[in-house]
Amino acid sequence: MSQSEFQCRVRTFDHLVLTVASIPETVRFYTQVLGMRGRQFDAADGSRRWSLTFGQNKINLHQKGREFEPKAAHPHPGTADLCFLTDAPLEEWVAHLSVHQVDIIDGPVDRSGATGPIRSVYVRDPDGNLIEISVPAD
Repeated sequence: MSQSEFQCRVRTFDHLVLTVASIPETVRFYTQVLGMRGRQFDAADGSRRWSLTFGQNKINLHQKGREFEPKAAHPHPGTADLCFLTDAPLEEWVAHLSVHQVDIIDGPVDRSGATGPIRSVYVRDPDGNLIEISVPAD
């Protein structure tokens, strides 16, 4: 491997972008149901935008039809499949989701995560994105 090949590798995510039908509804779901923080921020281009933060992670939100440039070739709500890790037992999540009237569409089920086995439940956000809530398997 050449020196340039070694240096030219990604090491982690900085953020990802979701195109959504309704920023307020998306912020409500991700903050109230998943415990993230919704916040507005001033972007480098001077615009004011919305994001969701959790831990050291960030999801930027683009309103469908008013996306920021550059953007995905075909931005559309409901095309994401995201997996989030949690420390809370899935039994607590099942109860929490029930309180918020969020239907579990699958799980708990065993899956393969990025670093090993996980146990997951699946729900959908307001746009129909598939949301996987997971804990490391014992």
